[in-house]
Amino acid sequence: MTASALTVEPSSTRWSAVLLIVGAGIVTALQVGKAAIAAPLLQSDLGIGLAAIGWLTGIFAVLGLVGGIPTGALVAGFGGRRLLIMGLLTSVFGAGFGAVVSGFSGLLLARVVEGAGFLLVTVAAPSILSQVAKPSDRDVAFALWSCFMPVGLAIAMLTGPMFDDWRTIWWASCLLTLIICLLVPLMVPVDDEHRPWSWRKLKTDTMSVFHARVPVALAGMLALYSLMFFALFSFLPVLLMEQMDVSHQTAGLLSALASAVNVLGNLAAGLLLSRGVSRAVLLAGASITMGVVSFGIFLPLLPAAATFALCMLFSAVGGLIPATILSSAPIVAPTAGLVPVVLGLIIQGNNLGQILGPTAVGSAIERFGWSSAAFAVAGAALVATALVAAFGKRIKQMPE
Repeated sequence: MTASALTVEPSSTRWSAVLLIVGAGIVTALQVGKAAIAAPLLQSDLGIGLAAIGWLTGIFAVLGLVGGIPTGALVAGFGGRRLLIMGLLTSVFGAGFGAVVSGFSGLLLARVVEGAGFLLVTVAAPSILSQVAKPSDRDVAFALWSCFMPVGLAIAMLTGPMFDDWRTIWWASCLLTLIICLLVPLMVPVDDEHRPWSWRKLKTDTMSVFHARVPVALAGMLALYSLMFFALFSFLPVLLMEQMDVSHQTAGLLSALASAVNVLGNLAAGLLLSRGVSRAVLLAGASITMGVVSFGIFLPLLPAAATFALCMLFSAVGGLIPATILSSAPIVAPTAGLVPVVLGLIIQGNNLGQILGPTAVGSAIERFGWSSAAFAVAGAALVATALVAAFGKRIKQMPE
């Protein structure tokens, strides 16, 4: 038990808290996905290209890239519940601000604010999960949590085409986030103890986590997964409209479906891990599969229907990775009290990939065409597999 323990609640109360925490992640993920599905509306209204759209998606994670570990230390020091509420309120402000700005620079600034909220939520929420779920239930709880991104993206892709104005999308996301924020104090247990926070303590904790090496490897694996995932899903609506000649609304529906099947991989990871399947096998197998199928997606080799089927496979198999990595944080943390810091580092890895995927791949697509994305994804898959080979044996099964 960490010093940042939560008060003991009945099992039913714990699972209601888990579901609400997952809901908080979903509404913040929706903030990410709304930029992708609103791309045609943003291009028309603001006169911007794919590279700029990539920055609107990628800048969302800039603060996460540099602030993951400090945020983890803040969670340990001030409590996950308090930081979760603060993150949701920051997202509300960022979405509302973005809805009223008049140009690209203002919208970019609003995305930075939303990125701060996303960071607070995505570090605080799993830190709370590691406390409200029993050790034997953590694989399942983290599998549910890892669904937040694909579910949020799917909701954005599904509902986005229903709006004729991108500003209305921003207002809707603002309202949903506010509703979840108001429910958190009612359903999430209060932290009863916190670790002292200081810059010196932050430095010591950071060195301890980096010295352990395995948390760094996990962060690298999630960075590579995030790069691969967002290399496809940041531009999937545009890819479908160009290669399958479908309408904006149909592209949104298909993108939502492809994003939603990622949940199957998330949930499958929880089930497989609870039955003793090796974490290394899941990570390596999923990485290799994503790398191979990327060629069928981005190269003009297959009919449109087959290409979309590969997008579904890419998403479903990829879902094994984040659930496995996130549930490994309590295992690889040097001490129980450093779990939030390890999660912060892992989130930094996720945000690094989230930045590199849309920006680098978006620029490559504009210059070299869609086929260049296949080589970027395959390269990332090879590096991820190498990391699993080097560190996989040190990621043990979750203790009972």
